[in-house]
Amino acid sequence: MPKILRLFVKYVDALNYRVGRCAMYLIFLMAGCLLYSTFSRVVLGVPVNWVLEMSQFILSAYYLLGGAYAMQQGAHVRMDLFYDRFTPKKKALTDIITILCVIFYLGVMFAGGLSSTNYAYVYNQKNYTAWAPVLWPIKTLMTIGVFLLLLQCISNLIKDFAIWRGKPIKPASYVPDAAPQEGQIV
Repeated sequence: MPKILRLFVKYVDALNYRVGRCAMYLIFLMAGCLLYSTFSRVVLGVPVNWVLEMSQFILSAYYLLGGAYAMQQGAHVRMDLFYDRFTPKKKALTDIITILCVIFYLGVMFAGGLSSTNYAYVYNQKNYTAWAPVLWPIKTLMTIGVFLLLLQCISNLIKDFAIWRGKPIKPASYVPDAAPQEGQIV
């Protein structure tokens, strides 16, 4: 593989690894919000309006910022009816075909996310609830998450193409818990 593609894979994998590891901790922030809501409602008798909505925003950021990391780690759900019986080259070819569809889908999602985020920012869009928070921060995080997933798909496409050619790209040393892809040299 050309050096530029290997560098792209290296830096995209490093970025998504670090973002994903940080995004993991958002679950604790969300749990803290929900615990605060329960405590204020049950113990203090004062319900808070913003907590449920903030928890939904945190959960959205959690799974969208962690999606690229999950893809990198091979943690997404896959239907393995025939796939397990394929040779590494056939698996790579199958992954190449399917990842091209995912890249198209994510490209459309990213374009829509940019448009929606721009609208929220320009018009100071607020949610139609009692709390009425501005929406551009969460829309920005969602668009970034889709973009990182798109980059990771391209990185996986390059790695699968290298496996299909019989010259796999070695996994980076900064990813200690990453399971190597089928046919990769460890």
